[in-house]
Amino acid sequence: MVTVRAPGRVNLIGEHTDYNDGFMLPAAVGLYTTVRGRRAGDNGVVFRQARSDAEREADNAYSRGVLIELERAGVELPPSELTVDSTLPIGGGLSSSASFEVAVALTMLALADATLDRMDVARLCQRAENEHVGIRSGIMDQFAVLFGRSRHALLLDSRTLAWRAIAIPENACIVVCNTMVKHELASGEYNRRRAQCEAAVTALQRWYPDADALRDVTVDQLFDHRDAIEPVAYRRARHVVTEDVRVLQFADAMEAGDLARAGELMNASHESLRDDYEVSSAELDLLVAMARDFGVFGARMTGGGFGGCTVNLVDSAHAPALIGYVRERYRAQTGIIPEIYDGTPVDGAA
Repeated sequence: MVTVRAPGRVNLIGEHTDYNDGFMLPAAVGLYTTVRGRRAGDNGVVFRQARSDAEREADNAYSRGVLIELERAGVELPPSELTVDSTLPIGGGLSSSASFEVAVALTMLALADATLDRMDVARLCQRAENEHVGIRSGIMDQFAVLFGRSRHALLLDSRTLAWRAIAIPENACIVVCNTMVKHELASGEYNRRRAQCEAAVTALQRWYPDADALRDVTVDQLFDHRDAIEPVAYRRARHVVTEDVRVLQFADAMEAGDLARAGELMNASHESLRDDYEVSSAELDLLVAMARDFGVFGARMTGGGFGGCTVNLVDSAHAPALIGYVRERYRAQTGIIPEIYDGTPVDGAA
């Protein structure tokens, strides 16, 4: 019997930058997909749910994609039975899919007595999502699930895959609030945003032929040629280019212990996602506004958008009061009781 537990992912800043070759700062969060696997039977790989009410991506495009990519990598998969359980909210923007993909991949590698480098596992799971689910995501989610480090976020360069751990200051904590409104990235909005970013790059290559992605464009360059870009594509590009700058400034602020500055950058990130990238929602905006009214350092949506969760950087001493404040006010205004999670970073899948 093999048991693998893979955490979810919360992103402190750097949203929709990974598939533009940019920077991001995710962390593994202590909500998990657990897969228990054993060699059994002769009918290939069979998935079961640990609970009859468990909402899980078992035995669907995600699992099939992971199994296909493992076989393409030369792994001989033994007939197996995998039982899946999860404490992650599905569609909550905390990477339940990447957590599931990684847990399945590591379980099957163990059952097959095979090994792969962790970054290769991340790439494999990304391919499963890109090619078999149809979501053109970057590598951030799978990377964070595999490489998470306790009380650290991970500053990742998605082009080179270079990264370093950024400590969360001792007097700060991360609180994640779930709107309880689900998003569906496969609806096409995610892929549409990526196509709009690519269209902006194509337009800019007239002046900057070496620009392969928005990572290669400065804020000034984008502004100088804004009239050559379709207006919606320009706004999408403006979010990505300015978000890359915010990520690096946020990492510097956290390392300097400047939580006020880090919070300002989180706030600016949310406004850019809301106005330029247009992936927020009324419920996300409401939770962000409530947290800011309470007095957090910073608050923003996290994940793909259109619902899901917010992430809040807050003084550790004030976190319990924030939870009570947001829970009651959100319930009073929406009739929905939000789920609120401890976002303290945890170690990656094991």
